Amino acid sequence: MARRSHRLFARWYPKAAASLEDRGLGEQRARLLAGLSGRVLEVGSGHGANFTHYPGAVTELVAVEPEEAMRELGRERAEELGLKAVVLDGQAEQLAFENDSFDAVVCTLVLCSVEDQARALAEVHRVLKPGGRLVLLEHVGSANRNIRAFEYLFDVVLWSHVFGGCHTSRDTGAALTAAGFDTAGLAPERLPFLPYPLKVSPHLAGEARKPA
Repeated sequence: MARRSHRLFARWYPKAAASLEDRGLGEQRARLLAGLSGRVLEVGSGHGANFTHYPGAVTELVAVEPEEAMRELGRERAEELGLKAVVLDGQAEQLAFENDSFDAVVCTLVLCSVEDQARALAEVHRVLKPGGRLVLLEHVGSANRNIRAFEYLFDVVLWSHVFGGCHTSRDTGAALTAAGFDTAGLAPERLPFLPYPLKVSPHLAGEARKPA
């Protein structure tokens, strides 16, 4: 599958996002990842913002990231932390791993920007072991139809072009259900420390499970 490059975004985003970690995003990541164990795959690992929060119970961490600049920053971050992580070139829609091969998959602020969300979630479902967890933090579209229509237009005209393919209007909860995940472990969140418009966007946080 051909993929669209966001090289410019990949160069400015890590520095711009650094302050958000101290303002609350880092704490959110730590809570989400605290219970992970075993073999874990992170999809869209970016510059390695999650790496500092993985607990020792994670015995193997594999990360995939399509943007070269982000991938190199992620490798540098893993080395700084002494983290035994393998950071690979890859995209969510084509995961180069066997079926049922990971105990957990992590996606944080990623499913908003994959080119084909349904295909990406199908791939995540495929590589998870039965009973495995998809741990995620994602902003999603408004439940209000009129606001959702505005979000869609905003994405098409401006937002997704400037912010690395990000979309503010996606119904990720419905997509997770359609992909076969149990979403009972997900809860709505508001993250007011994020920049506008994400500070007013609803978020989903927690875990979705592949049925055993």
